[in-house]
Order: sequence, then structure tokens, then C-alpha cells
Amino acid sequence: MTLVGGDNPPSFAMVNVAAIVPAYNEAQTIKEVVRVLRVSSLLSEVIVVSDGSTDMTASYARESGATVYELPHNRGKGGAMRYGVTKTKAEIIIFFDADLIGLTVEHIEQLVRPVLEGSLAMCVGLRDRGVWFRILGPRLPLISGERAMKREVIEQIPERFLRRFMVEASINYFCRTRAYAYGTVFLSSLTIRRKCQKVGILHGVKGYLLMIGQIIFAMVTVRLARIFHQF
Repeated sequence: MTLVGGDNPPSFAMVNVAAIVPAYNEAQTIKEVVRVLRVSSLLSEVIVVSDGSTDMTASYARESGATVYELPHNRGKGGAMRYGVTKTKAEIIIFFDADLIGLTVEHIEQLVRPVLEGSLAMCVGLRDRGVWFRILGPRLPLISGERAMKREVIEQIPERFLRRFMVEASINYFCRTRAYAYGTVFLSSLTIRRKCQKVGILHGVKGYLLMIGQIIFAMVTVRLARIFHQF
């Protein structure tokens, strides 16, 4: 586990943990993701926010045992995550992408245990992209959707910095500037269903470029906002 900042952790205490899964047209993978989350004894509830999905995402998630909320229109990843947080009183939130392949209960424990024990305020999972990424991943911007955190972290961030794909970069910067201890864990054999597999190469590349643009925008915006005491 790679640590960044923070002081010594308080003593261990078990608290309620809610898994929140923002999902947009992820019928192909949502059932297995929910099934694994439901098996974990560390999670007190599993919430899926269907973000304006037009396929069977919501139905499959409900059938698999999740509490499902259906948004009538697509709000983007950040909007779905924020909505999910309002639907639980859990003290620790753990987010998962809906397109994961190879998720296990061991991955869940790896993510949430450092936050449960108090050594980290946020723990980010690094998906398995090969041996080189395992070395370089902790040194790159942390944009993974798999992350456990104290509820207070995301609740303190102004809503305008949590829109769509701005959300991860904003959370990272908030932790860094507020001296919240955060770190990473490597999640062996965990991958995702790629955008190009879902919507084809052309739309997939377009989606990746849009995501990268929003992440860069977020990284610049939160730093400027910090200078003017707005973040």
C-alpha cells in the first residue's frame, strides 16, 4: 500500500460502510459487480445509481440484490456519485465502477480496510494493467473509480467540483490540501470493460478524450479555486 501524507491513525473501530456504484448502460457487467459486493461482510449496503440508463442496468442490479435509484436523465459520473451519497447515512463510502471485470471480496477488503482502521481517510484502488503500471501507477494521477473514503471527505467538496469526470481529480486535490491521509492499493487481476468494447472504436476514443479533457480541466480549476479561497 502506498501512503500520501497524514498523521498516525486512530484506533480501529467498525462502522457502517456503503458501496455506491454509478452506472450508465452497464447491463453486461452490473450483475456480477453487485453479486460480489453483496457477498462482502464488510459492506452494510450496496447502492446502484442508474444514471439515465436505457438498457437493463437497473433491473439487473435490483435482481442481484442492490438498492437501486434510477435517475431520469444522465448526470454524469460525479452527479450519480453525489446522489448515491445522499441515499445513505454510512460513515464510510466505497465507490466502484459498474464495468469491472474480476472483482473479488478480497479487493473490497483491500480498499476499505485502511479506512476502517483509521490509517487512511481515502484509499484508491489501482486496477491491473500489467507489471509496469504496478510500478508507475502510484506516481500517476489517481483517476480510478474504485476508492473508499470517510464520508466527510466528499461531503465537504463544493458540488461544482464534482461534476462528471472532474470528481476524482477534485477529491484527490481536496485530500492533499486538507492533509487527509490517502494512499493506493494494487488490485490484482481487476480490469474493466473498455469503452471501445461498449460503443466501438470511434465513440470510444471520443469518450476517452472527453474524460481526459474533464480531468485536466478539474486539475486546473481546483488549483485556481484554491488560490482564490473557493475550494
